[in-house]
Amino acid sequence: MERVTLRIPKQQIEEVEQMVETGEFPNRSEAIRSAVREMLNEQGDRAEKGGRSWAKV
Repeated sequence: MERVTLRIPKQQIEEVEQMVETGEFPNRSEAIRSAVREMLNEQGDRAEKGGRSWAKV
């Protein structure tokens, strides 16, 4: 695995921390890995349907 450093707004990281505290994820890294996997799966689905392949913010 590679290490990636990123900046996330405080409110979003607090929400991730809350998911860790409630046991939804074992730690922040796993929560973020899960989000990336979900995004990649969604992008793949869109690409197969001929849709846009970038995320909306």
